Amino acid sequence: MNTAYLSIGTNMGDREDYLTQAVHALRTTAGIESVETSSIYETAPVGVTDQADFLNMVVRLSTTLTPFELLASCQWIESELGRVRTIRWGPRTADLDILLYNNDNIESETLSVPHPRMKERAFVLIPLTELAPTCVDPITGRQFQEELAMQEAGVVLWKTTEGN
Repeated sequence: MNTAYLSIGTNMGDREDYLTQAVHALRTTAGIESVETSSIYETAPVGVTDQADFLNMVVRLSTTLTPFELLASCQWIESELGRVRTIRWGPRTADLDILLYNNDNIESETLSVPHPRMKERAFVLIPLTELAPTCVDPITGRQFQEELAMQEAGVVLWKTTEGN
């Protein structure tokens, strides 16, 4: 069994409903055995700042899917939830990113794991370390809770979840 961590973000429409739908879709995906969720956090947009605030969370999966099968499932869920990729870092109904997959280091044209920008983003690190406080970067061996981005302001607890 493999352990993967995904970030899920949304800033369009009923944001909480999009998160709920994305988590439900993961739970009903063949090859995903369990899904645990962090709390939901609200943050200002990064990159393109002239858009609505995001709701973000992290999920921990137990899965038999390969990293590339998991990526395909994430992209399918995004599509099913109406995501249209027109502007990089623009508004989106659902954005599912693979942060970690076991302790693997994957570099391909379509997938980079660990996620290349996760250590710069408090909106990823805070919910990640909520789920896995001692989680370490498989490349550096450093705990994610020690990253400087963890000290950034602007990540606000929006709603606690039951985790499962």
